[in-house]
Amino acid sequence: MNTLEQTLMLLKMRGPQTAQALADLLGLTSMGARRQLEQLEEKGLVQWEDSGGKVGRPVRRWRLSERGHARFPDRHAELTVDLIGQVQALFGPAALEQLIAARERSSEAAYRARVETEEGLAERVAALAAARSEEGYMAESELREDGSVLLVENHCPICAAARSCQDFCRSELEVFQRVLGPGARVIRIEHQLAGARRCAYAVTPCGE
Repeated sequence: MNTLEQTLMLLKMRGPQTAQALADLLGLTSMGARRQLEQLEEKGLVQWEDSGGKVGRPVRRWRLSERGHARFPDRHAELTVDLIGQVQALFGPAALEQLIAARERSSEAAYRARVETEEGLAERVAALAAARSEEGYMAESELREDGSVLLVENHCPICAAARSCQDFCRSELEVFQRVLGPGARVIRIEHQLAGARRCAYAVTPCGE
């Protein structure tokens, strides 16, 4: 992965960043990071916004443009949306529910196989994040000071399908809850379909 691709990946994973922050992450000088960003801006992949900083000095933060986000594609988006429409038209809403339920069962079985060997909540969520990353969600987990765990998905490879049928999102939340078990409570706190940069879930330990 070259430096330009690393820059895009960092902006995707971490959200808006200053040139200096990117320089530190990439091991570049601030001038080197700015050159990378200017090249990406010329290609229409990034854009910037100035906001207030210390002593009134504006701080320039760079983020992915719509074209930049498109570099992380929605898997087979047009085909998926078309198939959803065809299923609804030919077989009705009940058939689509059956399709979602079948996907739900398959995903749940695969995630259980990854999670059931882990004991602690943080380890279980990390195993789930690893499984989701393999599916293209660019997922990661973070143990928080209050004992809860944050499950973050920086990309949605089925975003077009989810926009077409939001039951896909409902289904995933329910699968996470069942896979992590009664000792955890899963709440979605950020949602791409609601305009957030990513999807994020707070996983809180609770009594079984």
